[in-house]
Order: sequence, then C-alpha cells, then structure tokens
Amino acid sequence: MKVFIQIPCLNESEFLPATLAELPRELPGASEVKWLVIDDGSSDNTTQVALDNGVDYVVRFSQNQGLASAFQAGIDACLKLGADIVVNTDADNQYDASAIPALITPIVEGVADVVVGDRDTSSVNEFSSLKRYLQSLGTSVVQRFSGTNVHDATSGFRAFSRDAALQINLVTKFTYTIESLIQVSDASLALTNVHVKRNDSVRPSRLFGSTWKYVRRNAWTMMRIYVQYRPMHLFLPVAFALVLLGGVAWLPWIVDSVGGRNTGHLQSIILGAVLVISGVQVLLFGIIADSIMSVRSLTTKTLHRVRDIELSVGVPPKIYRKR
Repeated sequence: MKVFIQIPCLNESEFLPATLAELPRELPGASEVKWLVIDDGSSDNTTQVALDNGVDYVVRFSQNQGLASAFQAGIDACLKLGADIVVNTDADNQYDASAIPALITPIVEGVADVVVGDRDTSSVNEFSSLKRYLQSLGTSVVQRFSGTNVHDATSGFRAFSRDAALQINLVTKFTYTIESLIQVSDASLALTNVHVKRNDSVRPSRLFGSTWKYVRRNAWTMMRIYVQYRPMHLFLPVAFALVLLGGVAWLPWIVDSVGGRNTGHLQSIILGAVLVISGVQVLLFGIIADSIMSVRSLTTKTLHRVRDIELSVGVPPKIYRKR
C-alpha cells in the first residue's frame, strides 16, 4: 500500500523545511511513503527548498490558482503516481505529523474512506473566544449542509482512500474543506474523525486576512455550494415563505369579500400578488437548479470513470520536477 503525503504551498520556503523534517518515511501498513508538494505559483524558491529537503515530487503552477485548485492538482497527481492513500497537510507545520499513523489507520483497516483530523478547536488557547465560537458554529452548519458527522469542518489535515480521492472534483477555488465534505456525503463514503494535536502558529494565515473576512468568504462559499448541491433545501422553504406571506397580505381583502364588504384593499392585493408570484419564481429557480444538480451528479460519475480509466492505462501526471 502506497501512501502519499501532499502539501499545498504558497511562498513557504521559510517554514517548509520544519514541516518536512517532521513527516514520516515509514508508516504502519504502508509499503511506501512518498512526499508531494504543490507549489501554487510561489514567488520565492519553494520548489527548490522542497526538493532540497527530500520531497519526491513537485507540481508547480506558473501563477497562483488558489488553495482548492492546488489541493485538487495534488490529489490528481498522487493518484496517477499510484497512491492508495492520500494525506493532506499544511506547509506551516500547523498539524502535528505524529498523528499521521492514526489518521490513516481507519483507511488501512477498511472502516473509513475519509479521515479528518479533529483539532478540538474549542480548547485551542491561541484562538480567541469569538474564533472558537465561530469555529463551532461553522462546523455545526457544515454538518447540517453536508450530512456528515465531521467534528472539525475547516481542518485541512485529512486522509483519503484511493476511491474517495477519485471522487473529489472541486469547483470552488477558495478552500476545499467544505465542498469536499459534501461530495463525501453525496458519494456515500464513510467518514470518521481522529483527534490530532495542533502546533503553535508560526505566521498569520495566508488564506484570509482577518476572522471576519474568513467568515464572509466561508459563508459565501457555503451558500454557493448549498445552491449547487442542495438546491431544493434552500429554494423550497423560501418559496413557501413568500407564498405564505402573500396569503397573509391577502387576508384583509379575503375577510371583507367573505363578509360582503367591498372596501377595496388594493394595496394588499398588489402586495400579495407580488409575493405569491415571487414565491412561484423562486420555486421554478429551485426546480431548474435541482435539474442542473442531477446533470452534475451524472457528470461526477462520468469523471470518476474517466479518472479510473486514466489510472488503468497509466496516464502520467503533470509533474514539474521529481527528485
């Protein structure tokens, strides 16, 4: 069984050596352990530092593509290089590499397809009370959206079986953490959580400049993903609410009409009509989005088969350099 540890990087030449120094070269149940770095258009010498510190393969973009694109490129390269398990970690040594054996064990034993490293963010002293609360709230929302029992939705410390990795096809560019969880649920893959230690931060996050910016971007990402993957769950309640409000707006006119009083209520009639028409339109948008989701599901299955065929015929990965 071949295990690949992949690290998406953007200008990480300063911190990457410390991260690589902690990575294992042997793991229980693994015949080989390989390291792969995805250089997401770095302007420093991240690629050369990676190769000088023992990285086996480097995938390099000529310009920055975004974390999700880097993650997807790494998954694709690992699979084409023969990975049976793909472990994803960060370049800033945020995650304690000693947890990697525990991370892959459920996959080796065949009890899980995806394993997420749970940092227990509620007890991280480095996080403010507000950030701990937002992390907990965000995870609860993602659990509801994705239908998974993930304990740390924003953790990038994850392990994927070969079959799970084959079914990851990301659309968003900002971050892969949320969309991949929904795809795990849609593919009926088994997910489990493993407690992992978190090392102290050595630099501010490059993914977002502030907590509120992260909240805004993640909220938009979740809304976009929800529309794409769970459209009727969003559009149907909104349509029902608009039609209900339209009915409430018509009540004065209905009551007077039943009582034989012709007092007009033109404003109520117009408002109710606008609300009901809006509700019907939202419902139609939901039906269209649901039809698109069905096409997306078929496309995902087709991509899964195409990638499986590519692996079986030995299509080579787009590797920038290898050691």
